Amino acid sequence: MTNMETAEKKRITPRAVWRLCPARHAVLLMSLAWLAAYFLLRGNKALMIALCRTLVRPWHAFAGKLFSVVPFSVTEWIILFLAALGVALLILLAAQLVRRRWAKAYRTSMTILSVSAALFALFCLWWGVLYYSDSFTEQARLERRDISVQELETVTGYFAAQANAAGEHVERDENGVFAADKDAIFRRSAGIYEGAEQTFPCLAAPAVRAKPVLLSRLLSYIRYTGFFFPYTAEANLNADSPACLLPSTIAHELAHLRGVAREDEANFCAVVACMESGDEEYRYSGALLAYIYLGNALYSADYDAWREVYSTLSEEVRADLRANNDYWARFETAAADVSEKVYESFLQTYGDERGMQSYGACVDLLTVYYLPAAE
Repeated sequence: MTNMETAEKKRITPRAVWRLCPARHAVLLMSLAWLAAYFLLRGNKALMIALCRTLVRPWHAFAGKLFSVVPFSVTEWIILFLAALGVALLILLAAQLVRRRWAKAYRTSMTILSVSAALFALFCLWWGVLYYSDSFTEQARLERRDISVQELETVTGYFAAQANAAGEHVERDENGVFAADKDAIFRRSAGIYEGAEQTFPCLAAPAVRAKPVLLSRLLSYIRYTGFFFPYTAEANLNADSPACLLPSTIAHELAHLRGVAREDEANFCAVVACMESGDEEYRYSGALLAYIYLGNALYSADYDAWREVYSTLSEEVRADLRANNDYWARFETAAADVSEKVYESFLQTYGDERGMQSYGACVDLLTVYYLPAAE
């Protein structure tokens, strides 16, 4: 080793390392500081509520309006850009390491670490905080209690009837399958929460449209019907999936924009929004979604009762259920199998025991909320 090389090594100090890429170091440290604070303090509900009210909900309202002026999904392009950037940076890093360009390799590594940490930190802020704030059930002051099989059967029958009635007023193809114009469904999505907001003011938010994803078929392969992107506050939908559940899935993703983080509560809000929308296609889709969740629970609790309710479904409703099942059967994967087995195990934990029990928040809330109308 030469004297010059020895001198170079001696100059590797914390200050010298910091100066290699100070901005990236600062971003990484700030991100790690926020993540540490979040994981240490997320159990402080008062603090999470304050963050939700002062930062999270205002951001979602602002971002939702900002990106709504763009007709396509900005989210999709951001994800594609980040994926391409990640691949490019990893290739660049590998080349720098092979060539022993240590300083450049360090800067590239810090780029990857700082961007990843910042994205994760923002995700914990724009989304994670919602999980530790007041739930929708608490904000809406809804009653959630154990329900009887008889109550479950009554409300399942109610939504079967609602699906039958609304299903008579929707467009269908030559096979009797729901065939409404998907573009029109997206265009009308901005106003579907107007009725639900009257009943539950906590759902108030800017009226923005959901957006179809161009690469929707890729979402089908991982069995995604849609997702909410908290960075842009966009509701992104798989437009390739069957049209019969597209309106209710749109309502589900838009519930996240309105501060409803939990999936089961978002399903409940989707049903309420669709049923109160005054739009027959949304009403039909909402009733169908409710029937599916309630019917699955009833099937587990009392098969005979489920069979009796199922027999009341019109041929058109059954055609949509078959079409939906047939579509998703084309995208069976190992990951999907694991997910479905977990869900089946969840349902089987209820067994065949009759009496009072919980079926999960979505089913419990739907049963309690709609029982007066169903009786």
